[in-house]
Formats: sequence, structure tokens, C-alpha cells
Amino acid sequence: MTPLELVNLAIEAREHAYIPYSGFAVGAALLTKDGKVYQGCNIENSAFGPTNCAERTAFFTAVYKGERDFEAIAIVGGKGGEPISELCAPCGVCRQVMAEFCESDFKIYLSKGDGVVVTKTLAELLPLSFTKADLEH
Repeated sequence: MTPLELVNLAIEAREHAYIPYSGFAVGAALLTKDGKVYQGCNIENSAFGPTNCAERTAFFTAVYKGERDFEAIAIVGGKGGEPISELCAPCGVCRQVMAEFCESDFKIYLSKGDGVVVTKTLAELLPLSFTKADLEH
């Protein structure tokens, strides 16, 4: 699957976002190493703390289904009901979840939905990350 195809699935997932408070819709599409894709959207909650990001929705669904080997994730976001106009990088909590399940070279695709894809690695977005290896010392 190409990065752009994965971005398009993230754009599709964004349409399912539940965003009554922020109005900011995010979609994610997570690619496993064996080619399966798990989509996620952000789901807000009036208490804010229980809100779940699109990236974690995708990861948690995949993990529930038994997946553990991930290749890449595409993320898009912006004001709901409007075209995407800026890149939407994952929050710190989502980066930490990625560090739990992914290697440092895990690819993160960001796009404004304009056909251009910016590729980052997890190491670039979360340098000096805390991982399960740190608990082994």
C-alpha cells in the first residue's frame, strides 16, 4: 500500500469523528506489516480526559484483533466539515503508544489531503523515548 493510499483511508476515517466540543476532526489509518489496515477517528467526551485520539483508536482496535507488527500510520486532521489545510502530528500520548508497539523506524505519514505526504519516523517525533527496554534495567 502506498503512503497516499493510506492517507486516503485516514481521510475516510476522519469522517467518522465524534467532535461536539472541539470541532477538530482527526482520522488515522494504521498499516500492519502483513498489509491489514485499521482505521480510527477521534472520539471526544464532555469530561475531556476520556477523549480518545484517532491514532489510539486505530492502535487499540488492531491490538484487540491480535495485531502486534506495524509498518506505518497515516494521520490527517483539521476543522470538521472543512478541507484539511494543515499537517496534524500525533500528540505525545499517541507517540508513547506508538513506542509501545513499534520500532523507532516506524513510519508516520502526514498530509494536508493535497496529494503531498510528509514522512517522519517515530524516532524523529519521539527522540529518547521511554520503552519496555528501559524497564529491563
